[in-house]
Amino acid sequence: MTADLVPTILSGGAGTRLWPVSREALPKPFMKMPDGRTLLRKTYDRAAVLPGAGPAWIVTNRDYYFLSRDELADARSGDRTRFLLEPTGRNTAPAILLAALAVADAHGDDACLLVLPADHLIDNEPAFAACVAQAQVLAANGWLTTFGITAKTPATGYGYIRGGDAIDGGGRAVRQFVEKPDLARAQQYVEDGNYLWNSGMFCFRAKDMLQAFESLKPALYQAGVACWEASRAKAVGGDSIELVRESFDACESISIDYAIFERAPRVAVVPGDLGWSDVGAWNEIAGQYAGDAQGNRAASEAIFVDSTGCFVHSHDRLVATLGLQDVYVVDTPDALLVLDKNRAQDVKKIVEQVRARGGDKHTYHVTVSRPWGTYTLLQEAPGFKIKRIEVKAGRALSLQMHYHRSEHWIVVSGTAKVVNGEQEFLVRTNESTYIPAGTRHRLENPGKMPLVMIEVQSGSYLGEDDIVRFQDLYGRVAG
Repeated sequence: MTADLVPTILSGGAGTRLWPVSREALPKPFMKMPDGRTLLRKTYDRAAVLPGAGPAWIVTNRDYYFLSRDELADARSGDRTRFLLEPTGRNTAPAILLAALAVADAHGDDACLLVLPADHLIDNEPAFAACVAQAQVLAANGWLTTFGITAKTPATGYGYIRGGDAIDGGGRAVRQFVEKPDLARAQQYVEDGNYLWNSGMFCFRAKDMLQAFESLKPALYQAGVACWEASRAKAVGGDSIELVRESFDACESISIDYAIFERAPRVAVVPGDLGWSDVGAWNEIAGQYAGDAQGNRAASEAIFVDSTGCFVHSHDRLVATLGLQDVYVVDTPDALLVLDKNRAQDVKKIVEQVRARGGDKHTYHVTVSRPWGTYTLLQEAPGFKIKRIEVKAGRALSLQMHYHRSEHWIVVSGTAKVVNGEQEFLVRTNESTYIPAGTRHRLENPGKMPLVMIEVQSGSYLGEDDIVRFQDLYGRVAG
């Protein structure tokens, strides 16, 4: 089946500069913007309305599959969107190579891929659509095409593209890719007028990208082909293909810029003034909210007194600032970040310290998403842990066992179907059950409304890794 345009969305990355909201288990693509949509959803919606756009492919880590599927559920009704699931992160070149192989297999090697990171913002969508149309023409003529953003300010956080000769039908040949510059050189680029910000968005025919890999990175190409063949052979239908870990790990970890675009002979750039941002730091998030007369902005309830240029992003409580200038406050239930807005690019240094201290605040929020729903840590101390568990309608936890802890389940709302040892029974609102350590058990929501319950854990060790799965609907049982 051929397709005029196949949106291919790369969704992943830890987003460490947006900690503590972005964490490894819930990264930047799942952050909600002022309109209530996540960055992933906004990217999907932007691509879906393009003329000739066919079913999308989402390339993401297998751990984000259910999050992604749920996030796009109401938008995907009947559209045949597919997911390509990576077992580990190997940078953008293997991701794009496998996506090109998948698209060529599903839609034909003349299919045109539009590769979009899931965590960018574009304010001027009509201009974006016009640039995509221009890129499709270039791609149809064999050009590997990228999108360059008009550089209006000397930004040091982006790579640059130096444009060359104009191409018949639009766009320019790429003369040079340039690494992130210092401020003085960035100022020179803006004054020169031939330099564009490198957006990390691409457009090309599947066959042209595959030929480029075969010519320029033959070892990676062969590893990618072997991975695709092995993964396709193991696919069991449905909307996802999980890449086989052993063969995917054989693919070189390298960016698409280094592997292909900086070396290929026919590379074009389409310039555009798109209102684009890669949402790389809290400055970009703050800029999405309206400011008051003193330049203060808030994503939640806030009071600013004698303050200028401040930003507040809070979870569920009022934040007030007094006599502050250019200070950002980012508040979550278990971590509070206060920073000088001019140091927003350095938040990743804090994440390095958080990781070095141990614990999991760089990975998890207090509320953790799972394929079946969520759990929220309410209280924890030596010997016990209390969680609020919410199970989506029709979903179930794995059949599992714990060595070191017992669990007491109290249903708050809904009805639970419980396996407890050799017994299977229903637990209704205001009822409970006790699971001793070492007992096989499972929790399921057989109803049509969310199941909410409180879990009290007791034992000598309460780590999340004390779990043995015997059966699981979500592929989490080791082969």
